Amino acid sequence: MGLTSWLAVAVFAGVYVLIATEWVHRVAAALGGAVLMLLIGATEPEHAFFSQHSGVDWDVIFLLLGMMLIVSVLKRTGIFEFIAIWAAKKARGRPYRLMVLLILATGVLSPWFDNVTTVLLIAPVTILVCTRLGVPVVPYLIAEVMACNIGGAATLIGDPPNIMIGSRAGLSFNDFLIHMAPIVVVLLGVFIVMARFMFRSAFEYHPERVEAVMQLRERDAIKDVRLLVISGVVVTLVMVAFVLHTTLHLEPSVVAITGGLVLLAASRLSPGEVAMDVEWETLVFFTGLFVMVGAMVQTGVIADLGEAATNATEGELLGTSMALVFGSAVPSAVIDNIPFVASVSPIVEEIVTASGGTGEAGMLWWAFALGADLGGNATIIASSANVVVIGIAEREGHHISFWKFSRYGLVVTAVTVSIAGLYVWLRYFALA
Repeated sequence: MGLTSWLAVAVFAGVYVLIATEWVHRVAAALGGAVLMLLIGATEPEHAFFSQHSGVDWDVIFLLLGMMLIVSVLKRTGIFEFIAIWAAKKARGRPYRLMVLLILATGVLSPWFDNVTTVLLIAPVTILVCTRLGVPVVPYLIAEVMACNIGGAATLIGDPPNIMIGSRAGLSFNDFLIHMAPIVVVLLGVFIVMARFMFRSAFEYHPERVEAVMQLRERDAIKDVRLLVISGVVVTLVMVAFVLHTTLHLEPSVVAITGGLVLLAASRLSPGEVAMDVEWETLVFFTGLFVMVGAMVQTGVIADLGEAATNATEGELLGTSMALVFGSAVPSAVIDNIPFVASVSPIVEEIVTASGGTGEAGMLWWAFALGADLGGNATIIASSANVVVIGIAEREGHHISFWKFSRYGLVVTAVTVSIAGLYVWLRYFALA
């Protein structure tokens, strides 16, 4: 690596330390890092803001903005309070039962709607129901987003890295269901058991609060029936378009921003009032992070890491598949897994071709996808969904520190990635 590459690594490491230690607010750290990357020449405006592979991922930014507008309008209907009361009553106020319900809800929704959309819809409900029952909010949000990242790995559209892998490898929606869904079901079951022990201190039962919630009528929480009906129609159309986006040839970002603007116009609400609920800090943080990681891509640092990890196996399929599972999880834990997959997937394509093509070595794509998707649970910046949840929690007064998240995330990642490695070995080698 040249001097610029080493400087880029130093800047990225420095910003990572600032975010992890919280010496500087994460948004200021990310923006400062982005500016430094431009100043040292690790990237330039043309690549930082306009490159598909080494710049700001505007598809992600506008997907988030569109869904944030939809959520802002939905909040005014009272539907989140309705669902919160329903969930609390369904769980009969039992904290662990409630957590299982939320894990299953996010785990089932994320494969079909993508994990960012799912947490944008479910996180407000989680905060409301936890507040009603007097249980700590943070553990439930952490469990929820981790279940979302696991569940999203099951389908082509569930996690953004899967879309990139599917496009690069020519894999269909059904291919992902056949190869990824079985292990995702197992991992969600394992995670539910792990949650019972990892978050046991959060299972506080308050009989008086539970009794008060059980007396509530969900229907009374709805504030605007007209707006709820309009929102329901728009959200349904958006979700259908998400599932069919490859057939419709519409990017999820276009679907989301169109749905958000249509709903805003139909709601007759003040645009300024709705815009106040948008997580602008989260969007700015993403922008800075994308520029920094794009600089790492531009200087070849990420490609060098991916190539070194795969070359170490010298083309042996089992060794290469294990290198991809574990070797993808580690960098995905350190940087957002979207730019990581964008930069390393061409290397994987070359390895697959050199190892016999998709017929014989196609399973390497599944090893790569599992490592990249599951590595997203390790830290708060490893997955787009994590960053979104941190932003929502902070806005509502619930701070989730880097190390509080990682204390659970590193354990979950280690366990799930290990099981994924075992799955790859069993399915594609031992039982093949």
